[in-house]
Amino acid sequence: MTQQEVQQYIDFHREHGGTGKIFQFKYKNYEPGMLTLEGNFTEACLNPNGTVQGGMMTSMLDDITSLLLIMEAKGKLYPASTDLHTLHHRAQKQGQVIAKATIMKKGKTIATVKGEIFDQDNKLITTLMHTAYLIELDRSLYEKSE
Repeated sequence: MTQQEVQQYIDFHREHGGTGKIFQFKYKNYEPGMLTLEGNFTEACLNPNGTVQGGMMTSMLDDITSLLLIMEAKGKLYPASTDLHTLHHRAQKQGQVIAKATIMKKGKTIATVKGEIFDQDNKLITTLMHTAYLIELDRSLYEKSE
C-alpha cells in the first residue's frame, strides 16, 4: 500500500469520523501489519491538571488500530470492538505524539491489534490491546459519502 493510499484512509477518517477531526493524524510509516502516525492532543483533550485525559489516549489508539485493520482489508471490513484494554504508563501533556498499531493476530472474523503512544522523547505513554470482530461492509454505503 502506498503512502498516498494510506493518506486516503486518514483523510476519510478526518472527514467522516468525530475523533478524526480532533487528533489531526499525519502519515509517518506503513508496512504490512504495522502503521505509524503522528497525532496531536489539543487543549480539548486535557484534564483540569493539564495532562491528556486517559480516555482520549484510548480513543486515539482505538482509531489507529481500527484504521490499520480497515486499510489492510481495503475498506471491505470494519472492526467492531469487543475489548479495549488500556495501560497508561505515564502522563502526557498537550502536543504531538507518535501512535503505532501492530496486528498481533488476525483471523477471518476476529483480530487483535496492539496500539502504542510515544512522546516526543520516544518514551512509551500508553499501550492498548484491541480485540475486534470483523464485519463485512457494503462498500456502496461509503461510495455515496465519498
